[in-house]
Amino acid sequence: MVIDNIEIELADIKLTRPYTIAYKTTSSIKNIFIKIILKNGVFGLGSSNVSKYVVGLDTTESYKNAVDFKNELIGKNITYLIGNIDKIENQFINDPGSKAAYNIALYDTFCKSLNISLGSFLGRVIPELPTSITVGIKNIDETIEEINEYYSSGFRYIKIKLGDKIDYDIERITKINEKFGSDIKIRIDANQGWSLDDTIKFCDETKGVELIEQPISVDNTQQLLKLPDSVKEIIALDESLVSYEDAIKYSQNNYGKIFNIKLMKCGGITSGRKIANVALLNDIDLMWGCNDESIISISAALNAALSFHNTKYLDLDGSLDLTKDLVTGGFNLIDGIMKPIDKPGLGVKLI
Repeated sequence: MVIDNIEIELADIKLTRPYTIAYKTTSSIKNIFIKIILKNGVFGLGSSNVSKYVVGLDTTESYKNAVDFKNELIGKNITYLIGNIDKIENQFINDPGSKAAYNIALYDTFCKSLNISLGSFLGRVIPELPTSITVGIKNIDETIEEINEYYSSGFRYIKIKLGDKIDYDIERITKINEKFGSDIKIRIDANQGWSLDDTIKFCDETKGVELIEQPISVDNTQQLLKLPDSVKEIIALDESLVSYEDAIKYSQNNYGKIFNIKLMKCGGITSGRKIANVALLNDIDLMWGCNDESIISISAALNAALSFHNTKYLDLDGSLDLTKDLVTGGFNLIDGIMKPIDKPGLGVKLI
């Protein structure tokens, strides 16, 4: 059960359709892929794609750090899972990209070595959940056209990127409600694009919104405390919530009643579960989100999400945006509902 070799790849992957959010337009992304190979031939996979805007370094920087570190794990026994994870956690304190990719690969390899699924190892308590699918910042006609496409594919939870101009944001949601009514559930991601007054105005003038991610800039997170309690019920902290320390901080007062955990922000399954446990102890609901990611890391996030009773929302559509991937499997997605595949480890298969 000894780690014999580690292979690391940096892949530049085009997206099926470019998208715009409040601060940038994206048409392709880079992903790190890590393969941990045991002496008996068993191997596990990890991957990551981080946002420099959120965590302070990009995926290329994480890739270089991951390559520099790989010899530190070669020769280690995979059965010493906690010790190996601690080594990763301590090495990559300021690099969630490397930490996430290695962390996920260690879990996958460990579970495969025992011939058990990651869901069984983590203790799945929720069988399946629907995921939202995301529409970037577009005009009203383009937005409705894209929602129609997703609706026809079975999705009923739609996340709309806003945060450009508040009056037009309100108009977009009003028109969507007129078109779809209660046939869909609307989630909003303002990507830090609003002020406190904008957020209150939006909530006063729209209806049918299930939640709002990070309406106000990270630099002004304290402003969330000034929101009415009724609004805080649907506020999900995203860019403000990167680490376990953030989770402790934002659970002390009512900044919002939803934590959005992304393995790409916090650095993998272990760190994500630490944040989730803080939320659980403080009666805070969980949303599990993603960047544009491989099926590998999406499957890891899904299994982590379904191991917590307070998980209420999935936003794990990131692998659907990729024109190619290194693997298949991981989960079944039928009519927008995600369910892990119960095979050893992550349940993914190299293409």
